[in-house]
Amino acid sequence: MDDRALFSGPPVCIVGNINRDVKVQNVPVSAGLFEDGESSVPPITETIGGGGANSACAAAALGASVRFVGKVGSDALGQRLKQAMEGHGVQTHLARDPHAATGTTVALGLADGHRHFLSCLPNNETLCFEDLDLGALDGCAHLLRADVWFSRPMLEDGNLRLFSEARRRGIATSLDLNFDPCWSSGNKAEIAKRKQLLRETLGAVGLAHGNVRELCEFTDSPDLATALKRLTDWGVKAAVVHLGARGAGYWVDGKLAIEPPSPARTTVNSTGTGDVLSICMILLHARSDLSVQEKLRWSNQVVREFIEGERAMIPVI
Repeated sequence: MDDRALFSGPPVCIVGNINRDVKVQNVPVSAGLFEDGESSVPPITETIGGGGANSACAAAALGASVRFVGKVGSDALGQRLKQAMEGHGVQTHLARDPHAATGTTVALGLADGHRHFLSCLPNNETLCFEDLDLGALDGCAHLLRADVWFSRPMLEDGNLRLFSEARRRGIATSLDLNFDPCWSSGNKAEIAKRKQLLRETLGAVGLAHGNVRELCEFTDSPDLATALKRLTDWGVKAAVVHLGARGAGYWVDGKLAIEPPSPARTTVNSTGTGDVLSICMILLHARSDLSVQEKLRWSNQVVREFIEGERAMIPVI
């Protein structure tokens, strides 16, 4: 089955971060990284960045009709990102803020498989509900809210207002529970407050997405089974679970279905794999002719092809 037959359908809308990614792959791991000096690395690339923008570009590459809602600065970088996304087939609805520069993330892919991100994202941090073009929801079947932790105004009330609007229109909703940078450096009281603000939106969320570490941290759980039960108790209907070397999982009605990974022979792309997996499952979500296992299997195959560089899903800028 080709991509358009598999993944096309009613439009999806994605609200999230957009920024420049400066990607450095296969960085040698040595003590020298923490000392004065210089290290030679493979090619450094500039691409579209931000979980939401990555997801939108991946959806477009799969032949889906996709709208992206976000915010950029009134600067040359913001215009470059807009043109790159639209050239890739994404319909953009971008607020332009003359007071917030368009941000950049340096994505380090270490040779030992670990990753680290260095980010400065003024445009995404100031995103608020009033910046959102709700016309982008017209005719959509699914809304994905990505990068949920980066904007305080959205965290305080914007996310709930957005999900409520989507549900009022009969649109299915997804929430990507990605890593909150505050978990690494914030105080316990602030972390607890931020978690509670997001938990208050879960009654309006149909599908949650995240890896084991993220889901356990968000729910204050010792293991995945506890995390998934707590998500259900708080109102989430189902969850897509990123299981790394174990593959991908889908939690619904108290049961977790797991599909083993499609192993990659080489690694060209180490960032954005979770975004690709989630958007595949969103695009397949309403298909009643496919079983959960088949949806996971197709999604894992696309992820493998993306990792190996066979699929050009995230445009270079």
